Amino acid sequence: MSEHEVNRSARTGKFVKESTTERDPKGTTTEHVGGDKTGGEHEVHRSTTTGKFVSETTTELHPATTETQKV
Repeated sequence: MSEHEVNRSARTGKFVKESTTERDPKGTTTEHVGGDKTGGEHEVHRSTTTGKFVSETTTELHPATTETQKV
């Protein structure tokens, strides 16, 4: 898999178009995904409100406003 960028809303955590990122750079994040993985898949936890990474404990305490992703 080749490395590429994806854009997300920092408010909702949902994927958005690059044009949305250009119009609202403070309200979006750009992530690098793909590429060669040497350690296999692992899970990350993210706030669906801010799009920022959170701890596993936060995800357990707030399941309605967090998501777990495999990267």
